[in-house]
Amino acid sequence: MVARVKICGIRTLDEALAVIDAGADALGFHVELEHSTCPIGGAAVASVIAGLPPFVASVIVTTASEPEALIRIMRATGANTLQLQSEVSPDTARAVKSVLPYVKLYAVVHVFGADAIEEAKKFEDAVDAIILDSADKTTGARGGTGKTHDWNISREIVGSVSVPVILAGGLNPENVAEAISVVRPYAVDVATGVSNPDYTKNIAKVRLFVERAKEC
Repeated sequence: MVARVKICGIRTLDEALAVIDAGADALGFHVELEHSTCPIGGAAVASVIAGLPPFVASVIVTTASEPEALIRIMRATGANTLQLQSEVSPDTARAVKSVLPYVKLYAVVHVFGADAIEEAKKFEDAVDAIILDSADKTTGARGGTGKTHDWNISREIVGSVSVPVILAGGLNPENVAEAISVVRPYAVDVATGVSNPDYTKNIAKVRLFVERAKEC
């Protein structure tokens, strides 16, 4: 199965369309996300989404953790997918799903060690996919760290859960093929690894990342 690709940290329609043209399957928008280097407001996201072609996944990435706040963000943006970036319970995911049953939910599990395997299993019946990401204990940043984690643990999680697994954390055009060969995820997710110094997306890097991911 060819891995799908999500490019995260989109801020404008022009950037979104360029990333889609480079082969991306999904776009990530940082809305109310702590420590984000490329935040965007809900109204701006709604405007970008309105200009997207069909069949492109629009993913809100947020550290908001209360069901009411998550539902508010999704209704304001019109996105079709919600990525729960903070440490929330499966019950929080179920509460959002009960109100917004048409929204796809991704739970993020930060891989510090083997305990991430059991953490991922907790979300199997509550979300549509699990994202395995890295976190920076020093800064508190969850995602967007540019750091990899132990891919062997990620591979164990892929074999242990019944929902699709998306691999994130420190990926770039140079290591994505190796990451996919080790982990065999449903999809890969990148932000920092295809960004310019000002955190806009480097489309040449996006295109190379997509090409190498889909060659696996």
